[in-house]
Amino acid sequence: MKLFLKGERCYTEKCAIEKRNFQPGQHGRDRKPKIVGYGLQLREKQRAKRYYGVLERQFRGAFEKASQLKGITGDNLLAMMEHRLDNVIYRLGLATSRSMGRQVVRHGHILVNGRKVNIPSFLTRPGDVVEVREKSKQNPTILAACDATASRPAPTWLEFEREQLRGRVTGTFKRDELVQIQLNEQLIVELYSK
Repeated sequence: MKLFLKGERCYTEKCAIEKRNFQPGQHGRDRKPKIVGYGLQLREKQRAKRYYGVLERQFRGAFEKASQLKGITGDNLLAMMEHRLDNVIYRLGLATSRSMGRQVVRHGHILVNGRKVNIPSFLTRPGDVVEVREKSKQNPTILAACDATASRPAPTWLEFEREQLRGRVTGTFKRDELVQIQLNEQLIVELYSK
């Protein structure tokens, strides 16, 4: 399944999934594995982890926090993953992939509410202003990413001022806005609830 891990390359014909969409090995094209129960749950969890680019311990911690919040645990988990600072940078178009967003944050190019934040897992809240530092506004990597993602619209819960390289979190993530990848978060909740 296409997880859009390679940034803009996933939107072209050079995407590996478009070229080669079968399992590795000599008999990869012929093998049709039958996955049920635990295997489905595990595959869904792995898909979500790789989509957001987090490790097992981070993902498990996010699930624990999401299960303590009011509401549906699966929706809370996806909302927490979407509100991570590296994902917000990617969604605003300041990075072409989540890993690039993580690197931009780690290198100290981002301000949240006027304060420098270099932790990619920082959770943004409604009303937060996310912007590029004044010294970093001429960074060629960030400017190239803005040009490459100019046609991609920001989600409804984010506002972006492209000229000032500034965005605002206006609301919370809604489950129906995740259209690029089909995730069944209920399977993840079932897996972690065992």
